[in-house]
Amino acid sequence: MTDLVPTLYRIYAAPRTEGGKLVSVFPTAEGDWQAQAKKAGTPLSVFIERLDDHGAHLRVFTPTRDKGDSDSAAIAALSDLQTAGQIADVSSVWMKGEEYPAQLCGGEWLLKQGDVSVLDTPEADFGPLAIQPQHVQIATTGRPNLLADMPSLNALTDFQPDVDTIRQLGRETNTTGLILYTLDTERADVAFRAFGPLKGFTEDAASSNMFACLVGALSVLGALPENEPLVRGLQMMPGVPSRLSAQYAPQPGGASDVWVGGAARRLNE
Repeated sequence: MTDLVPTLYRIYAAPRTEGGKLVSVFPTAEGDWQAQAKKAGTPLSVFIERLDDHGAHLRVFTPTRDKGDSDSAAIAALSDLQTAGQIADVSSVWMKGEEYPAQLCGGEWLLKQGDVSVLDTPEADFGPLAIQPQHVQIATTGRPNLLADMPSLNALTDFQPDVDTIRQLGRETNTTGLILYTLDTERADVAFRAFGPLKGFTEDAASSNMFACLVGALSVLGALPENEPLVRGLQMMPGVPSRLSAQYAPQPGGASDVWVGGAARRLNE
């Protein structure tokens, strides 16, 4: 069988940049998925197994392994299906047997991240990272992230991560990820960077779940725009800037219901 030709998408790229993530979308799940993902060569390849009345069932691969799930891959697949008129504006995707509700908002697909819970401020020593945050929080939708503010955009972009120190800080605070952020930006509501050596990566270029945790934490601080449920965030991994969008609704007890997504740009015809 001849390998299928995928459609290439750039997901989450900040405007007028080549940031975000590249995803190959295969219209069907035929042939050797792993071999086709390797041949595509993009960080993510998504195969549309089938469509039904409720949405799309997807399989996601990297060039070397079965990844199982990915918000970036899901947004690429949803964008491709929506362009072809094959899916409704409110739908769902299934990955690894789990349902992810999705909605089209302002031309961008958003996926439900669930309820973000913000926990008590932890005791944390940021001295080894040479930063002195004013606000320290833990936020989680299942895997807790440690959040700390930076005084300026320059301080955020100049920060040099030390993997061992970040890993040790996570162990001391029982968190798996570190999110550094600043409200000192004119191009979005918040700028941030996301680190996760305890999750298997040093820094992520576009992390929808970690952005959801940040939005929930900022909601508790009262730091989000009033009467504006859509939040824009710039993720500032050096060399690959991304822009993510979040829709949130505060819930009783300090939690927030958060959906996260972003732009999908098709690169080939």
